[in-house]
Amino acid sequence: GSRLIVEESVRDRFVAELAHRAEKIRLGRGTEDGVECGPLVSEQQRAKTEAYVASALAEGAVLRAGGRRPQPAPQRPESGYFYEPTVLDRCHREMKVVREEVFGPVLTVETFRTEDEAVALANDTEYGLAGAVWTADAGRARRVAGRLRHGTVWINDFHPYLPQAEWGGFGKSGVGRELGPAGLAEYRESKHVYQNLAPRPVRWFAG
Repeated sequence: GSRLIVEESVRDRFVAELAHRAEKIRLGRGTEDGVECGPLVSEQQRAKTEAYVASALAEGAVLRAGGRRPQPAPQRPESGYFYEPTVLDRCHREMKVVREEVFGPVLTVETFRTEDEAVALANDTEYGLAGAVWTADAGRARRVAGRLRHGTVWINDFHPYLPQAEWGGFGKSGVGRELGPAGLAEYRESKHVYQNLAPRPVRWFAG
C-alpha cells in the first residue's frame, strides 16, 4: 500500500507510531534471513523515488521517516539500490506522489473527518487494484468496502491472498480478472446458440 487515509482525530498519534515502526524495518539483501525490505530494482528507479519524495516535500509534505539512502553496511552494500522506508505526512490528493505510482518504499498520509470524505479520497485515483478498510465497526467496514472502486478490498488486514479469489483492478490497474472462477473462464470458449421456439411460416411471393 502506498496511500494511508487516516481519521483526523487519531492522525498525530497514529503517524508517530507508524514512523517509529518504519524506522525499525530491516533493510538488506532479499536473500538474507530477517530482511524486511530489499533494494529497488535499479539506480534509475531509486532516482525516480527520490524525485517523488523531493516533489512531495516541495509541495508541503512533512517527512516523518526515511527519505534518504541508508548508510552502507555489510548487509546493504553501497552498490545496492537501497532507499529507506519513507513516511510522508500532511499530503493531499493534488500532490504528484499521491496521484502517481511510485513503486518505491514510500507511504503518503492523508486525513479525513467523515466516512463520505474517506470514500471520496480513496476513489479519487486512476488506479484501483486493491485497498483495505481498518475499523472496529463491522457495519461500517462492509459498507465502506462496498463503496470502494478497487478490485480487492481487505478488512482489518492487508495483502493476504487466495487462488480461489479473483485478482484484478479498476481503472488503469487492469482489465479482466485472473485466478478464481473468472480466471478459469479466460481459458474457455463460449458459444451462443439461439433457438426460436415458435417460428412462424414464411411465405414467398413471386412477382
